[in-house]
Amino acid sequence: MIKVKTLCLYLETSVFNYYFDIEREYHEDVIRLFEAIDDEKYEPYTSEYVVIELRNAPEPKRSEMLALIDRYDIRVFGFDVESTRLANIYVQEGVIPERFRYDAAHIAVATIHGLDCIVSFNFQHINKLKTKNMTAYINLNEGYKPITICTPMEVF
Repeated sequence: MIKVKTLCLYLETSVFNYYFDIEREYHEDVIRLFEAIDDEKYEPYTSEYVVIELRNAPEPKRSEMLALIDRYDIRVFGFDVESTRLANIYVQEGVIPERFRYDAAHIAVATIHGLDCIVSFNFQHINKLKTKNMTAYINLNEGYKPITICTPMEVF
């Protein structure tokens, strides 16, 4: 029997927002994703970039979103030179606008740590065809594997 590897997921900022936004169309899917994480079906990761963005949210949502990191034992990757370098390439190549550099950083962090996918509802800069294609090309040129970018529904 083939043993299936547990998927390692990078949770981007929008996923934390959807957890508490019960009016959003995909709220239930996000809850289901976190339940699957709690059942150890997926390994959750995020980064200090997400933590910074969550800290900019108004209370009480800020504290609630940050609490998810501890509640679901989400590993937080810190800042490092290599992810900054790769994020800079994404920006320089026009994949992500300079103004949204953290979006490039999310992709870079997940890539350099060899995660399986980035879970995101950010359809403006991250979860879109141009970004998927261009980051795959850049990643291969830089010696990394392409990273899958998807929604929680696609993870299931």
